[in-house]
Amino acid sequence: MFGAKTTTENFGTAAMQSIYLETSVIGYLASRPTSDIHFVSNQLITLNWWNNHRSKFDLFVSQPVLDECACGDGVAARERLALIAEIPSLKTSADTISFAEGIIHYASLPPKAAVDALHIAIAAESGMDFLLTWNCKHIANPSLRHKISEAIEARNFRAPVICTPMELLYAG
Repeated sequence: MFGAKTTTENFGTAAMQSIYLETSVIGYLASRPTSDIHFVSNQLITLNWWNNHRSKFDLFVSQPVLDECACGDGVAARERLALIAEIPSLKTSADTISFAEGIIHYASLPPKAAVDALHIAIAAESGMDFLLTWNCKHIANPSLRHKISEAIEARNFRAPVICTPMELLYAG
């Protein structure tokens, strides 16, 4: 759907490190100018990483990312989808959804964080090295990272490093 490539392989063993791009990163790339200095800072950091560092990594998205990018204003949605059109999309299964529900329970996430837990589950099941996000409420939240990692490891997966573009700016 939306022209993304789909794959079922485990990509954590590739020569380059792998990144699961969560929707908030794409949102910052395609967002309109604003006077909010915090937003502008995150946007500039994201643009810097995208333009100067993303080529050092293998990038992946998922159907939930595509679905979220397709929402809202039609022009903005097309811009977001165009940014990720050539990025392979990881599969989501019934097991992935069950895994996400376990993350919600174990990390005490609110039910409204279901799609956030799904992003985490997809990244972990697919063997991603990193989950790149600006969602610091339910994903890149320092007080939740340990519980999220425990939930992932309880399912015998290796937890991806959950980070923001700022944290990953000079990695790789």
